[in-house]
Amino acid sequence: MAIDHALEELMSTLGDFGRYQGFQFFLHILSAVTAGLHMLSLVTIAAVPEHRCFIDGVDTNETIASWNSTDILSRIPLKENGDLDSCHMYTEGTNETIKCTQFVYDTTYYQDTRTIQWNMVCDNLYLGALAQTIYMLGVFTGAVTLGSLADKIGRKKVFCWSATLQLIIGVGVAFVPEYYSFLVVRYLYGIFGSAGSYITGFVLTMELVGPSKRTPCGVAFQAAFAFGIMLVAGWAALIKDRQLLQVIYGLHALILIAHWWIMDESPRWLWTQGRHAEAIDIVAKASRINKNRIGIDKQYYLSYTKAPRNGNVVETQKSFGISDLFKTPNLRMKTLNVCMCWFANSIGYYGLSLSSGKLGGNPFFNLFIMSLVEIPSYLAVILLLDRLGRRSITSSFMVVGGTACILAVFMAQKSTESTTTVFIGKLFIAGSFAVIYNYSTELFPTVVRSSLMGLGSMMARLSGALTPLIILFDSLNPKIPAIIFGAVSVVSGLWVLLLPETNGQPMPESLEDGENFGKGDTCFTTCLGRKPDRDEYSVPPEQDMVQEMRDINR
Repeated sequence: MAIDHALEELMSTLGDFGRYQGFQFFLHILSAVTAGLHMLSLVTIAAVPEHRCFIDGVDTNETIASWNSTDILSRIPLKENGDLDSCHMYTEGTNETIKCTQFVYDTTYYQDTRTIQWNMVCDNLYLGALAQTIYMLGVFTGAVTLGSLADKIGRKKVFCWSATLQLIIGVGVAFVPEYYSFLVVRYLYGIFGSAGSYITGFVLTMELVGPSKRTPCGVAFQAAFAFGIMLVAGWAALIKDRQLLQVIYGLHALILIAHWWIMDESPRWLWTQGRHAEAIDIVAKASRINKNRIGIDKQYYLSYTKAPRNGNVVETQKSFGISDLFKTPNLRMKTLNVCMCWFANSIGYYGLSLSSGKLGGNPFFNLFIMSLVEIPSYLAVILLLDRLGRRSITSSFMVVGGTACILAVFMAQKSTESTTTVFIGKLFIAGSFAVIYNYSTELFPTVVRSSLMGLGSMMARLSGALTPLIILFDSLNPKIPAIIFGAVSVVSGLWVLLLPETNGQPMPESLEDGENFGKGDTCFTTCLGRKPDRDEYSVPPEQDMVQEMRDINR
């Protein structure tokens, strides 16, 4: 692999995780909290409460008749499960049914939502799903455009501008009075609320910390995202006014504004852009904060970069993008496989999260627990990932999680067994989703890493955009959405077995590195047959010396 030895030697002086990396990591991970909060905010802002027809002469603007009163039961038909029909009523004095023109909503949990404001129920149920889909399409757009932009103009600029705009838009969307304008603002909200800062923050962390800390740091990002969803549930349980609730959601972006002044650019990105002096200055500052005894000789590293090695200097001065991921066969196949993995994990994760309101009981509690169950999964990933490897964990978790989704639909709806199985499915899907972030950054080279993360996130948001629409199929058959979510996860989980293992391998830097990395390494060659030679895609002899220096500096 054509490793840039000067860069690796420079980064090794910091150790895997010191005070400097810890502080920068804290700044980066805050973006995951706000991303999770914004992503699922519509679950409460546009929640769909139980509803029925407004019955003239029985209901009035001042008083609403009890749902199980004789007058209501005589005017509204029952569904097969014994619940009131949500969308039809009898014409007075006959058994003929007509569609509702006005609605009464159960205000036990929700007193004010966008659904209540615009009557997004029954024939208009798709309007709520469309709003969530539009948000996901915004994230989709942000993932592909801002990911590539971060490779060209820098991680920090994209992070900070996204943080600023998510604050403005996150608060402003609360005051949009009309549906179609709401969709436009939601689209912009998606671009900056859950894409720009989150993706670049993750990449910044992966490019700063050492190999031994990438797993816990990467998984911590997913836990922070889940914590953001918990905040959605917690605030919604306390605040019943949907406008105030959205303002509070939007104001969470304030925690990212100080990053303009206290967060540093990625030294790896600066180095690959030929801005060696800036990269060295940041590492020197980090070394002082980490209290390293060995200083950084700036002139030594600058002189080292003047002599091109393996064409790396020429390559790093060029800008790369998504198209470079498809130019060579090995990179192309890895890219397609990883994109499918992102798609499948997202469709399972958001399918279960967005369906939490359909579970029995308190919807805020269900959403909170649906996120809380992710924590044991993340702990298991931290404990097992470096022991069992990325490939086996990703594949097995996706297959088990997808199977649980399918099994749940054949159990009684809203039963304890069904709810428990859904939580188990969420636990495993969340675990595989956490791993794919780390796995993706380790599979692809520095020059296109942010582009790949953007593309992967784009595929995840594409499936996320489809998820609310797929959930609408439950009006035809409640089993259809869960079977789709589960089947996609199982198929992708099996395809992951063809990816190479990255555990213990150095991160590739150039496109040549990325193409050569993992050739001949699949589960069927390493688990069931020949293991590829280390020399096929591992560190050249000189890099072992750099690793020894890193161990000494620790």
